[in-house]
Parts: sequence; C-alpha cells; structure tokens
Amino acid sequence: MTYKTIVTIIPDAETGARVLETAILVGSQHDSHIIAVHAEPSAAAYATPIGFPDAGVLETNLEEGRERARDLKEKMTEKARAAGVSLEWRDMESFIGDSAVAALSSAYCADLVIVGQPEPGNAAAPADDVEALLFEGGRPVLFVPYAAKMPAKLDKILVAWNGTREAARAAFDALPFLREAGSVEVFTVDPPNNADQSSAVAGAEIAAVLARHGVEVSVETQISDGVAASAIIENRLADTQADMLVMGAYSHSRLAERLFGGVTRTVLKSMPAITLMSR
Repeated sequence: MTYKTIVTIIPDAETGARVLETAILVGSQHDSHIIAVHAEPSAAAYATPIGFPDAGVLETNLEEGRERARDLKEKMTEKARAAGVSLEWRDMESFIGDSAVAALSSAYCADLVIVGQPEPGNAAAPADDVEALLFEGGRPVLFVPYAAKMPAKLDKILVAWNGTREAARAAFDALPFLREAGSVEVFTVDPPNNADQSSAVAGAEIAAVLARHGVEVSVETQISDGVAASAIIENRLADTQADMLVMGAYSHSRLAERLFGGVTRTVLKSMPAITLMSR
C-alpha cells in the first residue's frame, strides 16, 4: 500500500502552504498525485432573511471570492511545480465555503487526506468542519499542526492503541508511514484485563502484525492513575520525541466527547505532533 492519491484541504494561503508542503513531502516519497480543494461561499451564502443583498454588492462579494481562489491556485500550483509533483486544483462554490466539507466527494477516491489545524484564537481563519472528514470521508486524515512541520524523515511514530475498530483502522491506514519510520511504539493506557485480553500483553498482537510488515516496533503500557489519557499520550509524545501520532478517532460518540471530553477532541485542539486519524 502506498499513498498514490492525496487530497489536500486548502482553506487559505497560510494553512494551504503548510498542508501542501506536507503533501509534497509525502507525495515525493510515494510518487503521488495531489488534489488541492478550495471552496468559496456561493451566492446563497450572502442571502439575508428578507432576501438577497443589492446585486452590485453580491457580485462584488462573489468576485472577491473567485479572485481569492485564482490567487490560491496560482500560489499552490507554483509550489507544486517547483517541487516537481503532480497537482490538480479543484475550486468550487458551496453554501458556506467550507473547504473540508466541499472536499468530501474528492476524499472518497483518495488514499490519504491532509488538512491543517486551524490556528487557535485566529478568528480570521476559515472555520472548516474538519471533523466531517473523519466522520463522513471514510479515509485516513493526516492533520498538520499550525506550529509544526512534517519532518523529511520520520524517526519515531507513536501508535495509540486501545483495541478498538477505530484504532485498528488507523494502524493499518498508517502502514506506509510505519514502514518508513526508524521505530514505532505501540502505546496503551489502562488496557483491559478480561477473557479476551490480558493487560500484561496489551498491544502485543497488533505489534506482531506490524512486525510482519517489516515495521520496527515495540510495546509500552502505562497506568493512568487518574490522569487523563490525552495528557498521558501527549507526555509520551514529548518523552519519546515522536514525529507522528497515529490514533483512532472518536472511539466514543462525538456527542459524548463534546459533553465529557475525550482524547480525540483534546488532540485536535492541542495537536502536539503530526497526527494521522482514522475512523
């Protein structure tokens, strides 16, 4: 398995540059075709409860959006051309101009989707629904932190393993990265001890499977002792200086995570490292 088709979400120039830079690194290693998706609001987005605005104002807003799209296309195409990678630009108009949602149909036919973490506190940044890609896209999503870059060589990857379907999807979706990494650690927190699995060997089976794929893998387990699992994972990333986190997304429902908190939502907000999620 390789990432031959990569979809990138390009909401604006700043986030788009980070995302495309990551896609170029991945794409150059896998001889990938990169699809860049950008959306602007359609005419319906400018409607008010009493109808559409003045025709001149509407046309001005639409033209400004189309000009942004043309400018982004020129910048991103030039970056790809300079790097020598194949880039296909797709810009479209949707009701709210959400580039992530607009990219769903493209994501269905991709090996990997790459999206940038919005900069916390930046009200001017587009509020794209990146969670839609996790819930509806059906493909692995690689998140690029606003304050970090994808290293040219992945030295260490941390796989957060909790024995769920989502964790299994993420581990196997990440295989191209895992095989390239210098080392991989399967990390478990408070593994269950029941008839199906002993806590003493948690993570051992998935580690053995990865090893058969040529992955240099080890297993580490930690007891939380009341500390949030998300904090333990973030601390482990720092302790091991891992370049990438691989984890399943929303093993619990999205509503439960919104109400009570959860690893997925915490990681999406803090994003301590390049993170691949699958669901």
